Amino acid sequence: MAPSQPESDETRPLINRAPPEEDPSDKVQVIGIDEEDEDYHKTPPFSWKKLWLFTGPGFLMSIAFLDPGNLEGDLQAGAIAGYSLLWLLMWATAMGLLVQLLAARLGVATGRHLAELCREEYPNWARLLLWFMAELALVGADIQEVIGSAIAIKILSNGVLPIWAGVLITASDCFVFLLLENHGVRKLEAVFAVLIATMAISFAWMFGEAKPNGVELLAGLAVPKLSSKTIQQAVGVVGCIIMPHNVFLHSALVQSREIDRSKRGKVQEAINYYSIESTAALFISFIINLFVTAVFAKSLYGTAAANTIGLSNAGYYLQDKYGYSILYIWAIGLLAAGQSSTITGTYAGQFIMGGFLNLRLKKWIRSLITRSCAIVPTIAVALVFDTSEEMLDGLNEWLNVLQSIQIPFAMIPLLCLVSREEIMGVFRIGPLVKVASWLVAALIIVINGYLLLEFFTSQVTGALFTSLVAIFTAGYVLFILYLVSRGVTSTTCVGSRKSEDNADTLDSA
Repeated sequence: MAPSQPESDETRPLINRAPPEEDPSDKVQVIGIDEEDEDYHKTPPFSWKKLWLFTGPGFLMSIAFLDPGNLEGDLQAGAIAGYSLLWLLMWATAMGLLVQLLAARLGVATGRHLAELCREEYPNWARLLLWFMAELALVGADIQEVIGSAIAIKILSNGVLPIWAGVLITASDCFVFLLLENHGVRKLEAVFAVLIATMAISFAWMFGEAKPNGVELLAGLAVPKLSSKTIQQAVGVVGCIIMPHNVFLHSALVQSREIDRSKRGKVQEAINYYSIESTAALFISFIINLFVTAVFAKSLYGTAAANTIGLSNAGYYLQDKYGYSILYIWAIGLLAAGQSSTITGTYAGQFIMGGFLNLRLKKWIRSLITRSCAIVPTIAVALVFDTSEEMLDGLNEWLNVLQSIQIPFAMIPLLCLVSREEIMGVFRIGPLVKVASWLVAALIIVINGYLLLEFFTSQVTGALFTSLVAIFTAGYVLFILYLVSRGVTSTTCVGSRKSEDNADTLDSA
């Protein structure tokens, strides 16, 4: 018998752990003309048919860039800063794209999503804390999404249905989601395509009605401008782009396609197609966000109403300026944004809870638990804040802060995991992408840190409350440092082991 040869980069498995068993019926079969090609390395040639089969997860991911919280950030940026922050919106979307591409890469290369990998990589106390933070961010996002949808329902019903009734109606989308999912992932993706198209048509219609100044719009995209009066809106634009639960979601969505991970070329092919469709999806989301910002820049910039605008009254300001119909066009777009984002929130909740806690529950049970975690506090919020728009806007600020706090606990584990060879195999990111990714992460964390500092400086009063915030801040910073140091230590240990293995190979030779 011939002696066995040592594994090389060409023959070793892509990852050391096999992905969990899944129901093949849940997967989309990707079949092309090159299926007989057994070359391990070769990436199949580009195929429009295959791109179509891989298209879907990126558009579901892009919903988080179009949720009611983002729309509120867009309209406030336009009303207060005019066109001057469009350049920041463009670059923030590009930064968000980089983070989402890394999440997709992690899911494709490992066959696991981020929550599952965090469960395996961190000790129990850190894993449970990460899970708690992810759930908290998801609940905060879901409250905004459900309230935004309920506001749209109230407008479309001419005030007959109050906010709390809209919340209950929106809560029922969980069962619609289950029905769609049982009919296959492509049917679910088609529904989201319709909702995105509805948003695009609604906000494009508003853009056409408002007729923003084209020269000023292009200047806002090309010329970076920032003043002390618009710094809060600038921070809000960047802070709204990265949604913690969306990082977990995208790493799971890409596993809906059947990929032969025993072949390096097939994995690279999937990464390529997901990169193309994610880029296209976020380009469309950027255009939609640009429409909203430009409409309110043209309509309210420089007016007394600019500092008081929010989701609850934005449509009525447009109605006063452009007529009755635009109120309903705005409400239809807002409803599509709210409904689609609440469904993706439910979807993300399943992966977060199941991955961190290793739950093996039926889909409808996981959806019911996830939905209840968000809908119960949302109903309470609707009952308390329904009578006061000012209180509702104040709540929205707190929810934005809540989600900003969670961003490091999704981004840092993602960057640490996607950089490690024993996790990613040959698909770990290279030094250039690693540096760029950490710079983006640091920028986003610093920007959100500024937002948190400014917010708590203005809101925190009293010795007891100040002490509690100080203790929380200390623990928060220490946990971030722990996550970073653990990632650095793991990468260093892997590099040392690899050097020792190479030295052993040379000695034996």
